[in-house]
Amino acid sequence: MFWADKFAADASGDRIIVNDSKTPSGRVHVGSLRGVVIHDAIYRALKHAGKPVTFTYGVDDYDALDTVPHYLDQEKFAPYLGYPLCNVPSPEVSATDYAKYFMGEFLEVFDHLGVRPEIYYLRDLYRSGKMNKYIDLFLNNAHLVREAYKEVSKADRPDNWYPFQTICENCGKIATTVVTDYQDGKVFYTCQPNAMEYVKGCGHSGWMSPFDGNGKLPWKVEWVAKWEVVGVSIELAGKDHSQKGGSRDVANSICRKVLKKNPPTHAPYEFILVNGTKMSSSKGVGSSAKEIANLLPPELLRFLMLRTQPRSVINFMPNYETVTRLFRDYDTLIAKYQSDTPKDEKAQEELVPLIYSQLNTEEQVEGYQAFDFSTLISLLQIPHLDLEAEIAARSADPLTDRDWSVVRDRIRVGKQWLQDYADEEEKLVLYLDSMPDKVNNLDNEQVKYLEALVTNLEGDVKWGDGEELQTLLFSTSKQIEVSQKSAFAAVYYTFLNKERGPKAGSLLSYLDKGFVIQRLKDAIAIHR
Repeated sequence: MFWADKFAADASGDRIIVNDSKTPSGRVHVGSLRGVVIHDAIYRALKHAGKPVTFTYGVDDYDALDTVPHYLDQEKFAPYLGYPLCNVPSPEVSATDYAKYFMGEFLEVFDHLGVRPEIYYLRDLYRSGKMNKYIDLFLNNAHLVREAYKEVSKADRPDNWYPFQTICENCGKIATTVVTDYQDGKVFYTCQPNAMEYVKGCGHSGWMSPFDGNGKLPWKVEWVAKWEVVGVSIELAGKDHSQKGGSRDVANSICRKVLKKNPPTHAPYEFILVNGTKMSSSKGVGSSAKEIANLLPPELLRFLMLRTQPRSVINFMPNYETVTRLFRDYDTLIAKYQSDTPKDEKAQEELVPLIYSQLNTEEQVEGYQAFDFSTLISLLQIPHLDLEAEIAARSADPLTDRDWSVVRDRIRVGKQWLQDYADEEEKLVLYLDSMPDKVNNLDNEQVKYLEALVTNLEGDVKWGDGEELQTLLFSTSKQIEVSQKSAFAAVYYTFLNKERGPKAGSLLSYLDKGFVIQRLKDAIAIHR
């Protein structure tokens, strides 16, 4: 059974709420999409199971701005450090505030991916009074909250610590305020100068009401209150929050101690890494969700997230190998889906990530005739080539309107990948008008290989077939007993001026046969 269907099978109730959330502290990175797509898949699985389900997504915009991202004006935003994100000005006039600006960018990606939860903002829950009941409850039971922190995470809170942070009436910061008493519906707070390393409090103190948006609960306590206000049934969390003694364990303990309830269903999920590094919204590490969504077709971005079990790391690098393999794997499943061969249980299970990758809520898969993406990247780099005519000639069957729609989108992806992501080593720079310098470095064995290759290429060869040419390149190396590495390097030196390149058979098939044979002869002549 697919992992999302297992959650659906275990869930029960008259009203099942699947929830996820995000603090919009900066440009949202592709790593944050994993939770979004995982929760959306569980929501879809519950719908398939015929159970009453709603998918909600919270924007934690009452959290403090704790760092100014490197891509923003440091001088402009530094004065707002410690402020609630919703009280920080927007980087651009397109949004009313900082939180709405960065969340708006993220929500565009939601729409791109066919993810359509009910969105709520923490500012609205606080300011509307919906959180008041739970603020009062947790303040009156502060001893139980302190107990949960100590028992679960070994964090010792003093006896006069209360789970609330006010927005300072004097300076507007929320990060620096510490509440030390609660009486008659008011809290006593101090905006402590040394409460945080990244910003100083103003020193103001006084009594104020904690209700109707005057402050917020600490995150782990707020999490529990959100579960109650929103009615959450299922909420997974990233590995960092799910470790023993971590945030989720503390929240679970608070839920049981104060509310006398079991917390929502939970399971940890792993990170998306870039070159082995966890992504951070505020530090700007990795590729933004919007950038990757602009690159990959939405079905493939969903597929990237869904084909891997949530407990397994996804190490995503938008390099040649990773991106071309993603397209190839998706196309392989499309071919299996369209196959007339009866599918056994294992084959059907293999197709589930493909089905849940679709944008439409009915998960209807619209097939197509695949065109290899790695071949397309190479074709895009051949000068003076009629690209669509070449694609049509290389396709097994005439392309339908649907096929062309997919191909043209992949042309877009290929061009963008070459422009924004390809390393110089991954780019195909063909020397069509001049002989590459490195041809001068060919040794006697490589020259002998090229001579044999010319003879074989002048024979009966199906030129447009890259696989047939690849086989001929291999067999020629065996014929004269030269290593494959040395043989293929000779070909790459002759056309690309470097030791490695794309599949050599495909490379030659893109070029005119007469040109290839003459270039090889000219390379040989230099050494004769």
